[in-house]
This record gives sequence, structure tokens and C-alpha cells, in this order.
Amino acid sequence: MKNNLAQSAISAALSGNWKKALEINKDILNGNSDDIEALNRLSRAYAELGKLGKARQTARQILKLDPFNTIAKKALTRWKNLKKGETYTSGSSDARVFLEEPGKTKNISLLHPGSKKVLAKLDSGNEVKLNTRSHRVSVTAKDGKYIGRLPDDLSVHLKKLIRFGNEYRVFIKSINNSEVRVFIRETKRAKKIAELPSFSSEKISYISFTPPSLARKKNVISGNDEE
Repeated sequence: MKNNLAQSAISAALSGNWKKALEINKDILNGNSDDIEALNRLSRAYAELGKLGKARQTARQILKLDPFNTIAKKALTRWKNLKKGETYTSGSSDARVFLEEPGKTKNISLLHPGSKKVLAKLDSGNEVKLNTRSHRVSVTAKDGKYIGRLPDDLSVHLKKLIRFGNEYRVFIKSINNSEVRVFIRETKRAKKIAELPSFSSEKISYISFTPPSLARKKNVISGNDEE
């Protein structure tokens, strides 16, 4: 019975039905008030519903039972930057979001992370956006708030590819108050540069050890670059 309720609570959370998740976890705790997993789920449900006071209270209850519980510790660190009534956006529950593909995906830390208040509202799996309007490519939340920026070499490279017609999606890979890692996925490759990968696994020139046909495509990109 307990396992069935726990699975129902997890399913409700994955589908974004936080009110249902809240009630199911409360039912589980009625039978065992010290169930750490149910308490963690309950704390998360409270936070998703904007009830930060109860979320923090539940997390502190967990730490009294398990002082080394990393989930509760991380949650409290994140929530201290949120105001009453604010929530952070849940990320994608689809593990395929972070499936790596050689040449098409890149996992990288952002430079100069943004405001802790902005970061506190984000979660792993959130989709974010590339802002290529300046000479440095930045990453922003969907509401346009700054999250961080890409390293200069990657910024220059991606701007060229985007100018040729490539398209990308970006997701939060991991996040805390001091570091944001993002996962960039190529979703469309322009025909003119169909043989040119978006990302290289080695820090070498993209022209090194490439066939003449690919080298010519690289020269087209470099030759037309006005930056």
C-alpha cells in the first residue's frame, strides 16, 4: 500500500499536479511521520505551490531527522533567495533532454552568473534561451532575465553558425547559487554547412584533420565573418 502511494505521489509530481502530490504525501505521512522520502516530496510540493514557509519548515524537519540530507540542504539554500508567494519553475522530467550526441550537444558552465534571485527560480531541466544580439552570447530565462554568458570562443563560433541558419535549444543542466551549467542541443543544421559539427570534443581548430570539402566550408564561414 505504501509503495503504491509513493508511486502515485511521484507520478503526480512528474505530471505537474502538485496539489495531488501534496495530498498523497500527507496521506503517507499520516501513517509514518518520519518518512524522509515523503517529507522531501511534500517540501517540494509546497514550494511548487508557492507555500515557501511550509516548504522550509518541512525541509528543516527533515534535517532534524537526517542532518546530512542533501536534498533538504540544497532546497533550503535555493529557497532563501525567494520571497513569499514566489515559486521556481520545475524542469523537464524527460531524461532524453540531456542525451548527448557527438557534434550536436555541448555541456558547459556559464560565466558571470546572474542574480541569485533569478537563479533561485530556475531548476534543472528548464528550457532557457540564447541571446545573440550582443558580441557575447548570453543565456536568459524565458522572461528575458539574464542567467549567464557563454565563453567568448564558443560565443563567436555559435554566432557564426546561427547566422548561417543553425538552430539550438538550451536547458539548465545543473544550478546553484554560484554555478550554472547548461546543455546546448543543435536542432537544425543549415544545408550550406551540413558537414560542419556544431561542437568539437577537443580544443583544436575545427579545420584540423578535416577533409578538403569540409575545410572549404569552414573557410566560407571564416571568410564571411565581419566580427
